[in-house]
Amino acid sequence: MAKIGSLKFYIIIGLLVAAFVPPFAKYQELRYKNGKLEEKIAALKEESRRLEETKRRLETDITYVEKKAREKIGVVRKGEIILKEVEVQKKRK
Repeated sequence: MAKIGSLKFYIIIGLLVAAFVPPFAKYQELRYKNGKLEEKIAALKEESRRLEETKRRLETDITYVEKKAREKIGVVRKGEIILKEVEVQKKRK
């Protein structure tokens, strides 16, 4: 009689586990995806803020506009010296 009672107990536990594990796994997956999306939203908000600042400067700061235009087309003023960063490759042995 005790074996039948413990068998019923294990069957009920098995059914409960089978019923609740898949939704819990789906919940964890959705929680992970939500975290990734929140990170992406934060990055996009930061980019949007940066672009708004650039837009504002392009609309109001003539020195900034001149600087950006000269950088884009590669024009320098007379007597200006341009410094460029050069990547140094590591030597292989």
